[in-house]
Amino acid sequence: MFEKKSSPFEGFISDLYESRLEAKKRGDEPMTFIYKILMNSLYGRFGMNPESIVTEICNQEKYDEMMMKDNFQSADKLNDDYYIVNYISNSQIVDDTEWKAPKHSAVQLSAAITACARIHMYPHISREDCYYTDTDSIVLGSPLSDDLVSSKEMGKFKLENHVKKGIFLAPKSYMLEIEDDQHIIKHKGPAKDLVTSEWFQKVLEDPSLTEKIATSANFRIDWKELKIVKKDILLKLGLPQSNKRENIYDSNNLWIDTRPLDIIDLGTKDATTIFKYELLTKNGEIDKNHLSNEKITKLLEEMDDENKSLLSKYYEEEGNQSTNEGQKTTTVQPTLYNNKPKKNKKSKDNDN
Repeated sequence: MFEKKSSPFEGFISDLYESRLEAKKRGDEPMTFIYKILMNSLYGRFGMNPESIVTEICNQEKYDEMMMKDNFQSADKLNDDYYIVNYISNSQIVDDTEWKAPKHSAVQLSAAITACARIHMYPHISREDCYYTDTDSIVLGSPLSDDLVSSKEMGKFKLENHVKKGIFLAPKSYMLEIEDDQHIIKHKGPAKDLVTSEWFQKVLEDPSLTEKIATSANFRIDWKELKIVKKDILLKLGLPQSNKRENIYDSNNLWIDTRPLDIIDLGTKDATTIFKYELLTKNGEIDKNHLSNEKITKLLEEMDDENKSLLSKYYEEEGNQSTNEGQKTTTVQPTLYNNKPKKNKKSKDNDN
């Protein structure tokens, strides 16, 4: 369907990779790290969201003005004269005149890079002996062929360690026991320095296990005093929960796997609810003539009263709103608005 083209970043990445190898040879760890970050962050820069949260200190007049805007988020009063406010810049809800097109984003490039990476990794992550994978790394039960492995050639795998034992609880949360009885522990989040190999073993045996640990957090912001402070906090340490996958248990209630969640999101709450309703109806799980069905009742609870009545009225009277013309059926679709639609401004003829 598509013709394969050469990468527009081939020269850029190749130069950085060679510079990183040279930095490694001379033992320059800071520059080695910088070159790595420059290469790994390239695709993410093109996929950056043009929306961002801006924090400003302003006076009373500016505060009153910001409070009236849709992109306002939150505010704190610093003293009698000044406030600190948070608002979304370049939001989709602002007027077209205020929206600024992103200058350094091209999401199609980021999407293509990640898609090609998944295609490249699929033969390896789909292996029966693949225990863990994360972006560009894999933990396998048996070695890769020699032609796929190189510590210097870009695009090939590098053998990092021989693993004797591994516990993989969740993405970015695992423990590896390697040669010489050493351990590699990774755990995403503020508790990353608090977990141990013993903790991984306990959670593997009982995934519901949680405990609270007192620790301190560095570089917290005190907006009242406008200071960077160190705070004592209480962390709840437990199995990281994913909002993308759900756990699978065997007949003995042992956690054995995960599966992806089916997420339907059409951008607005009401559009998503109606689409879910249509899917349930198409699958024969809902009778359109009876809105007392348990599943549709649950969906209706997700909507506000105005749009709920619109949806109910539409489907109860759908038979009267459809007209059959031979094999052609035309159905009147409901138009739902969270707010009243704006009227189009009348255009004025220019006098020449």
